[in-house]
Amino acid sequence: MEHHHKPGLRVRLRITAARRRAWLSAGLRSTCRKPPRRDPSDSVHKAARREIGGGHRRPPRPAAPSSSAFSCPEKFRNFQLQEEYDTYDDEVHFLVHLPFLWTRTKIIEIVAAKDVIFALAQSGLCAAFNRTTNKRICYLNISPDEVIRSLFYNKNNESLITVSVYESDRFSSLKCRTTPIEYIRRGQLNDGFPLFETESLKYPGFVEFDDVNGKVLTFSAQDSTYKVFDLKNYNFLYSICDKNIQEIKISPGIMLVIYQKTNCHVPLTILSIEDGTPLKTFSQLLHRNRKVDFIEQFNEKLLVKQDKENLQIIDVRNSDLIEVNKTEFMTPSAFIFLYENNLFLTFCNRTVAAWNFRGELVTSFEDHELWHPNCNTNNIYITADQDLIISYCKVPKQATDCVDSESGEVSPMGSINMSNIFTGKCVAKISPSDPTLTIASRKRGDKSRSTIHSTVSEALDDITALFYDEDRNEIYTGNSKGLVHVWSN
Repeated sequence: MEHHHKPGLRVRLRITAARRRAWLSAGLRSTCRKPPRRDPSDSVHKAARREIGGGHRRPPRPAAPSSSAFSCPEKFRNFQLQEEYDTYDDEVHFLVHLPFLWTRTKIIEIVAAKDVIFALAQSGLCAAFNRTTNKRICYLNISPDEVIRSLFYNKNNESLITVSVYESDRFSSLKCRTTPIEYIRRGQLNDGFPLFETESLKYPGFVEFDDVNGKVLTFSAQDSTYKVFDLKNYNFLYSICDKNIQEIKISPGIMLVIYQKTNCHVPLTILSIEDGTPLKTFSQLLHRNRKVDFIEQFNEKLLVKQDKENLQIIDVRNSDLIEVNKTEFMTPSAFIFLYENNLFLTFCNRTVAAWNFRGELVTSFEDHELWHPNCNTNNIYITADQDLIISYCKVPKQATDCVDSESGEVSPMGSINMSNIFTGKCVAKISPSDPTLTIASRKRGDKSRSTIHSTVSEALDDITALFYDEDRNEIYTGNSKGLVHVWSN
């Protein structure tokens, strides 16, 4: 989430208020549709106005490899382990009074902006590091009972939004706060300010940040009210109040309102994202007594999948229907929509695939078996040109079984793979089996460098979060020990 990036990716982050304290023992439960971050016009992702039924629209970019894809091997050549940051130290005990925040837990999210790296641990502790000095700036938990659930970089005003819960209200309500990056860099966290204070965001309420359209969507379960705010200045725009609404999905320029389904159909309404004006109202037929796996909107295309049924791709302008056989299209655990290329990625059973909206499989990826079985897009990054996917992957057994010199035990670990989205070829990787992969050399007395305690193999073991800074050409990874590593050439 930086600056001067091309538009093109759908960036949405929804954080749902957890039910009471259950998440403390079960792990953070947040509903996220958050493809990796890039930018609309000049910073994080894209915006393209769409209207249902026609209107002027920029034609999709042809799906052909861009020049940056061909330069990838050179771009990632000679990557080394440069720095190591530790989210935890003895100061934690003095800054927060919740004992579970003192416990070392895995990194679940990394965000980088303007040479500041933010690392969020599963416990709810969040640290900010200065990439220039390689020192920790501060912890973002400004209240001793604050548990941070998620982060969002708002490029519109170069600030970081934290979404938190607090012990004081039994961790039942989401609270949002925005702090300019420059203030964080100076350690002036108290100069930030709270957002959406009038909203009751108790479970199953949520807040969703949509960088594609520059909007924020909140849901108050207390009065069944959805509200839309401007992401640039947080001004309230309009509200939608209807107890029959089951879900709202956001797409460039529009929102798809999904109502409670009847026996054999589900009522749908498409609204303008700008002012909530209805653009089209219709019903989608469903197979009776079949669970709905998903309903997704992509511009004028509606994707509907029910359990044990074919995928349906419906053009909402003229009701044209394309079906993809259920044996060819398995229900994925996550989507990433590539608006610039008119494609979408699916993640299912550690595999990634690219599809077009004619229901055709465009790309099957070679040597890109995801490490984690349940797709988490905090482990995946897609470049602004949408030509490259970077993921933490499994590697062939003979390459990944590295013998520990002290214990003699075999320690399996993964690699960071960069694959071309159009060809499916792995163009580069950071692998423990690479004999040239080392810790970058340090000049004696250089106090601007961090102390690295991990070996290269240890740094590649159990990576739980990943971020690629395209401006600096650096990859940041977080692992299960609460450590953050910097990889670059």
